[in-house]
Amino acid sequence: MPLERPIIICTRGSALALAQSNMIAAKCRAVFPRLRFELKIIKTTGDKLQKASMAKKGDKAEALPKGLFTKELEVALVKGHADLAVHSLKDLPTDLPAGLILAATPKREDVRDVLIYRSADFLAKQKETIHEQAEWSPGQSDLRGYNPHLKLKDFPQGATIATSSTRRKQSLLAARPDLKIVEIRGNVTTRMQKVAERGELDATVLALAGMKRLNFDINTDGTIRGDAVPDGLLATILSLDEMLPCVGQGAIGIETRADDERILTIVERLNHFNTFHAVTAERAFLRGMGGGCQSPVGAHAEIAGDKILLKAISFRDETVKRGEGKRPIAEATALGEQIAAELK
Repeated sequence: MPLERPIIICTRGSALALAQSNMIAAKCRAVFPRLRFELKIIKTTGDKLQKASMAKKGDKAEALPKGLFTKELEVALVKGHADLAVHSLKDLPTDLPAGLILAATPKREDVRDVLIYRSADFLAKQKETIHEQAEWSPGQSDLRGYNPHLKLKDFPQGATIATSSTRRKQSLLAARPDLKIVEIRGNVTTRMQKVAERGELDATVLALAGMKRLNFDINTDGTIRGDAVPDGLLATILSLDEMLPCVGQGAIGIETRADDERILTIVERLNHFNTFHAVTAERAFLRGMGGGCQSPVGAHAEIAGDKILLKAISFRDETVKRGEGKRPIAEATALGEQIAAELK
């Protein structure tokens, strides 16, 4: 008797995407041990445009297309070449192709952002060693370090912070208009390596969720532990008051065909109720603002009892606009739409 066809989980090939997809596959196998689950890696447009700017530059610049990291996965679903797609939910557009739905969201990881910067103490010790050995490499003398638990207010005038996110850029400039914000691309390890080595950069901002899923963690002294962490880096977690996350940050989205009852039954077992309703409110807000994953807006929803609370921020106009509201959980979509209407 031929073996039953395996259930295909499609994903991007980045380190984070693979870590998330392997986590989902492991959960599927644990819940449905009699079924076979296989990963299918698909290269997306976003993966092919790693050198392209993620931000819109100037009024006449063309915005990058929506679905940079999702379109090819969705094509595989529509054509039946895959059964479910695993996304970083922040990358998934709010308007999905006909016949596809966001079917489940496992429990969300920490939504906060993290400042990554060089350690002054490490650089001082390194320079001592280099001085004794008289072996200098180009640029080493230009590296500027900082003390642990650095705050945004502690950066010197005109410090340079690298990010490809318009939301992070505007959040940073709202707190420190003097900062210089530059583009950076690459995966988590690559961005950390650039900060460690490039004297023209003082720091970068990463998502804490992505770091954790790649098995990086932050010690109480601000040092970072994990495989392949560049020497001499420190981290400070930014509070939600300092920087609201992008819509869906820290959440994994599982997308399926709307009429595939078998797959819907499987992914239903992976869904986390509070996470699903929180991101429903956030995505309704983003849809109401008319934006995609690179829109200069932030939002965070959380469940408190039988209510859902949503806080949001918009940098779309010259004036920073903030809003918040609370409604019953069943009205998550209406809450997101309400806050969007207030901030537009």
